[in-house]
Amino acid sequence: TDCHIYVPCPVLVRFNRLARIPRMGEFFDKTETRTNFPNAFRICKVVLYILVIIHWNACLYFAVSYAIGFGTDGWVYKNITIGRNGTFTHQYIYSFYWSTLTLTTIGETPQPERDIEYLFVVVDFLVGVLIFATIVGNVGSMITNMNQARADFQNRMDGVKQYMEFRKVSKDLETRVIKWFDYLWSNKQTLDEEGVLQSLPDKLKAEIAIHVHLDTLKQVRIFQDCEPGLLVELVLKLKLQVFSPGDFVCRKGDVGKEMYIVKRGKLSVVADDCKTVYATLGAGSVFGEVSILNIAGNKTGNRRTANVRSVGYSDLFCLSKDDLWDALTEYPEAKRP
Repeated sequence: TDCHIYVPCPVLVRFNRLARIPRMGEFFDKTETRTNFPNAFRICKVVLYILVIIHWNACLYFAVSYAIGFGTDGWVYKNITIGRNGTFTHQYIYSFYWSTLTLTTIGETPQPERDIEYLFVVVDFLVGVLIFATIVGNVGSMITNMNQARADFQNRMDGVKQYMEFRKVSKDLETRVIKWFDYLWSNKQTLDEEGVLQSLPDKLKAEIAIHVHLDTLKQVRIFQDCEPGLLVELVLKLKLQVFSPGDFVCRKGDVGKEMYIVKRGKLSVVADDCKTVYATLGAGSVFGEVSILNIAGNKTGNRRTANVRSVGYSDLFCLSKDDLWDALTEYPEAKRP
């Protein structure tokens, strides 16, 4: 019938579909927690909400126009018997256009002539103000969240700068510290891993640590034949340390309390004159184990046997002597040569 084609009266029975709206909110909440781009998702969600509100308002405008009478004045929708005014596409596009202008208050709309029209426009303007305020608040919040990591990092750096200025630290050392911070930021190592994982249960924390560090530990020759359980124990005890260019990781004769595994970067084993290079260490290399393992025939005890210096920025996994021997107590077979 003409009523079914041109007016929304039969569609009123579909209002029960609005009961599904909470499902959309649940879907958005679940997706936001699972996506790797939460800020971009929030922006898309806000845009979608705005489009839905504009759509609903367009439908209400068309319904009010039908109730008053199409083409009876300049405010309502045009006479549907003239030209393309009767096509669904034109009806929807015009109503959507009218709704967008009214809610955003960025364009002129036809002047209302009846009380109900004035009332409808006033409500629309109020809703538009609320939408605009919501958009500004959400966008501002999203921009703040997107820059939160950088802001926190900058605050840490500013605090260190102020401390060095107060303590009259040399310009050379200050430059090295700033470059170290720049390296951390460029490699996304500004997160406190322990703080981030602290809220997770031990099982999930262990699985994440295994996923991140196990491959590196398997590259170490002395651990290649170890039981999987021991490797898991050791993975959970690894600590990441970053060294700047020219930093000595250890010096010959120092007491060794930890061993190191090179995750990324390059280090040099140098003589006491710091010029002669005996060897170069890269990813997967291990050093310092002689000082913490009871190796038969070792005459240096717990003393370092070489000078190791970082060539560029180097990421090293550190395993302390106490942590290593705590793990070995559970796996006595691994102590045997």
